[in-house]
Amino acid sequence: MPIKLLRTETDDRLTIERVMYVRRYSLSLDRTRCVGCEVCSITCPREAIEVKVPPKVEGEKRKPPRININVEKCNYCGICNAICPFGALELRINGERVIPVVNSESFPKLIREVEVEPEKCPPGCRECEEACPFNLIEVIVRTPDGEKVEDVNSYPDKGELRVEVNLDKAHCPCCMICEVKCPEDAIHIKKIFHGYININGELCPEGCRDCLDVCPIPGALYISEDGKVEVNETFCIYCGACKLTCPVEGALTLQRTLIRHTPVHSGAWNKALEKLTSTRDVTKELRSKAILRARSSVEKRLGWRVA
Repeated sequence: MPIKLLRTETDDRLTIERVMYVRRYSLSLDRTRCVGCEVCSITCPREAIEVKVPPKVEGEKRKPPRININVEKCNYCGICNAICPFGALELRINGERVIPVVNSESFPKLIREVEVEPEKCPPGCRECEEACPFNLIEVIVRTPDGEKVEDVNSYPDKGELRVEVNLDKAHCPCCMICEVKCPEDAIHIKKIFHGYININGELCPEGCRDCLDVCPIPGALYISEDGKVEVNETFCIYCGACKLTCPVEGALTLQRTLIRHTPVHSGAWNKALEKLTSTRDVTKELRSKAILRARSSVEKRLGWRVA
């Protein structure tokens, strides 16, 4: 039994804690990174995470949904920490960052595949840094001696300069904006979440822009020439913030079809995946795993690789 259940909240952070005799569990939500999507609430096995859509204020932009965590329901399993595409949740046990469900191999990690080739970057180019909507990219230019160069134009021989591109992968949702904006083809990204969004313009209220207001990725939703909201599938990460906010049922539908993750064989993950995608997509993944296991078994028995 816990000695204490604690909850502290500021504008930027929500923290809940369970204090026991030998352990102290802490789960923090960084509201500066949280976009109010539905991913953590959908996968929480204890239904400890609730998403609330603030009422709309006339004349103001729609505010994004807000996450609340029930300190009495949370069992600090770490599923929310593992599945958040923005890295907005952090679990600690006795002060150490840890994700129990990942450590026990009952839940996977999301695959954030971002490759950068800084040797392609000309000194002075900061297109990716300026394009990132979450300020996760820092471009640094250095001299051959490693000294940081603030003004590239003042350096006599730009050919000697070396470019570093530092990217915070732990918080990157893989929206692909930096890849598209890079003029040198120096960044390559594979999405974490795949799926599709359908917007039924006939059901959309006249002049409604709620989904556009809360979308965390600039350009993922946009206004077409005929005044309707359209989807740019290249940038969309299928977080679900738009679906939560849409005021008319059926006007916006979202379906995730694939989530890129590390290998895992777990009932907990299968349940979470079914909630995030669909029974059909879970079946597809299980069938794919079965095929891979069978192929691996044949390869081991025959001693050669199956094409």
